Amino acid sequence: MMQTEALIDVLKKTLRGRRLTYADIAQGLNMSEANIKRMFASKRLTLDRLEAICRLMQMELSDLFQLYQETRQRITRLTVEQEKELVGDTKLLLVAVSVRNRLSFEDIVNHYHISETECIQCLTKLDKLKIIDLLPQNRIKLRIDEGFHWLPDGPIERFFEKQIQRQFLHAGFCGEYEKRLFLSGLFSDFSIQILIHKMQVLAQEFTDLHRQDARLPLNNRRNIGFMLAIRPWELEVFRPLRR
Repeated sequence: MMQTEALIDVLKKTLRGRRLTYADIAQGLNMSEANIKRMFASKRLTLDRLEAICRLMQMELSDLFQLYQETRQRITRLTVEQEKELVGDTKLLLVAVSVRNRLSFEDIVNHYHISETECIQCLTKLDKLKIIDLLPQNRIKLRIDEGFHWLPDGPIERFFEKQIQRQFLHAGFCGEYEKRLFLSGLFSDFSIQILIHKMQVLAQEFTDLHRQDARLPLNNRRNIGFMLAIRPWELEVFRPLRR
């Protein structure tokens, strides 16, 4: 559904909530009720008309837009079948990761070996999966929630886990923008909870910076992998010596 049609539907629901009829709108706008019905049936209202109707409901036009945003479905997770579909198509997965990183249509086709037609096909699939809204001129609007995560131990996480073990950790971490720290020790349950909390805070800061830098041109950004992990652990070579 196009955004304009969806906005009109929100307007109609709001009018019903305020118990305003077409006759009430016609009287308030000094128009015939038949014209009002045709206007809503065609779903073609100018901004001036929208603003006038909002005034009848004693609300601002911005309030209507806010209601529209609140009604948009935002997903926090995909299904197993949807994740399998992404993993099964490398270019589709690439486009999905790219739009999550706030890349535009132009950024994707200019940065990767993917044609405009292929990119549009992938974006159309992502629109059907409700990950994005594909707007006119191939503009992209994300529909995933801020707290969106891949399924725990799902197809996407298992795919990336293989890549992390095979590629990400197979490095010396001595180059520019590279850093590796590994620490181990004996901790109380209370201290472990403190460490977990600090990890969550740092992960949120990572998300905030990612959202902030999304406004920058693509050539001013670089792909970064950032891993945090904590679990009960001991070197296997030590286990036979434990009493």
